[in-house]
Amino acid sequence: MKPIKHLLVIRLSAMGDVAMSVPVLKAFLDQYPDVQVTVLTKGFFAPLFSNLSNVNVHVADVKGRHKGFFGLRRLYKELKSKNIDAVVDLHNVLRSKLLKLFFKSGGFKFVHLDKGRSEKKALISAERDDFKQLKTTHERYSEVFTELGFELKISKTSVLSRVPLNGKTLQILGSDHKKRIGIAPFAAFKGKMYPLQLMEKVLFELDASNDYKILLFGGGKNELNQLSLWEEKFQNTSNASEKLTFEEELQLISNLDVMLAMDSGNGHLSAMYGVPTITLWGVTHPYAGFAPFGQPSENSIVADRNEFPRIPTSIYGNKMPEGYEKAMETILPESILSKIAELTSK
Repeated sequence: MKPIKHLLVIRLSAMGDVAMSVPVLKAFLDQYPDVQVTVLTKGFFAPLFSNLSNVNVHVADVKGRHKGFFGLRRLYKELKSKNIDAVVDLHNVLRSKLLKLFFKSGGFKFVHLDKGRSEKKALISAERDDFKQLKTTHERYSEVFTELGFELKISKTSVLSRVPLNGKTLQILGSDHKKRIGIAPFAAFKGKMYPLQLMEKVLFELDASNDYKILLFGGGKNELNQLSLWEEKFQNTSNASEKLTFEEELQLISNLDVMLAMDSGNGHLSAMYGVPTITLWGVTHPYAGFAPFGQPSENSIVADRNEFPRIPTSIYGNKMPEGYEKAMETILPESILSKIAELTSK
């Protein structure tokens, strides 16, 4: 087999999963600096890779020119023209499986992610016999590179450096020397989201202390409206997402002192820069392998499993048994504030 000089890495979505690939790629590039990498992902996620050396992004237009069978065939031809030597599929979904058929027929080495479906299914089973930490997503990603012949060691140093702030982000932060706290209070499913009335208590205490600059992150009309209400209500609080592009948000996130997030994408964005990241877990659990990169287990604050023993009830938070609607309420605002105070005092 000829030496691999140009590697295609596939991860199309979702934001958190794409972000989790960044520390793995950083480790790969540190250890194999002579290998060129092309990342195939959606255009919105391209800024995630802009600070990785020797990486180019090829945009998958899955709703346009690359839609459907013939669109993927066109995408394959575009990628083939880049002189790809082998393919690492970190997604392993229908689209990437179709690409696999094209690449394999073209004689390319193609390896793909093992998602560990059976272990995850066992973890969320009501009849489970064993409750234990599964492989992290970062470990699963690294195993795909190893299968291709690239032994990969991932360490906490496999993170990106802070990004210099531009005029707009500097204006949002202001000129004071307060600790910068990012808060991303939303998640795709209700079972993963801290109740807004409790999050408001956290915001009230942080704002009243006058020790912090609070930056709020979210997306979508309803979320941005809620963040704007909090911005108006609290003096030291700013709705960052309404004012910045995604690339500028990343600049800001990289300069935070602490990020508070749900089991969702924003926690992975901050962790890829090595920012201390607190995550709140309701009906999901970090044992499924989705905790942010390089964060100690104490930074994951979980719902009370004595009161709600079936947690995790699902891997992604989309299944919530009757009676588990208030699982997140077992996480007290005081516990969150204490953890923020601990991390900002270091």
